[in-house]
Amino acid sequence: MTITTTDERTLADLQREHGPALLHFLLGLTFGDRQRAEDLLQETLVRAWQHPEAFDAPYDSMRPWLFTVARRLAIDARRSRQARPAEVGDAVLETTPAGEDPADTTVSALDVRDAVRTLSPEHRAVLVQMYFRGLTVDETARVLGIPAGTVKSRSYYALRRLSHNLPGYSSRSSSRSRASNETASAAST
Repeated sequence: MTITTTDERTLADLQREHGPALLHFLLGLTFGDRQRAEDLLQETLVRAWQHPEAFDAPYDSMRPWLFTVARRLAIDARRSRQARPAEVGDAVLETTPAGEDPADTTVSALDVRDAVRTLSPEHRAVLVQMYFRGLTVDETARVLGIPAGTVKSRSYYALRRLSHNLPGYSSRSSSRSRASNETASAAST
């Protein structure tokens, strides 16, 4: 099987005669992206090289055929770029925070579970309904059969107790308290 292609001289003449106009046309289709326009121009000339039968067409100039091929290639390239996810540059990657380590998340969940076990059953029931099941104060009151005010106070005291029982929280809260006390004593003198 013999594949016929356009001879080099004819292709060079084609590029010299129509290349600048075709590049200008492709720059418009690629919104001024010169690299893409040059790539599309090259691909258009490759198509002309691969299809010598286009030179036997009844029209006087190859320009309409070239512009049609170039336009179709530009449309295909744009569709191809839109079909895949946008590329992410290095700047975005440098500013993106690293994801949480699953081991840290698991350890935190175990710490919270242990701290919740130290609560009284009444306080634990309120926190389970409100924070683990996502109920409102009124809904929690209805489920537990207690007044809404009791739900609020139990959740307050339960969270306060948890804050002291969770690892690492005590040092932060005591340093905040110390700073608050120092500010208050300085203001009173």
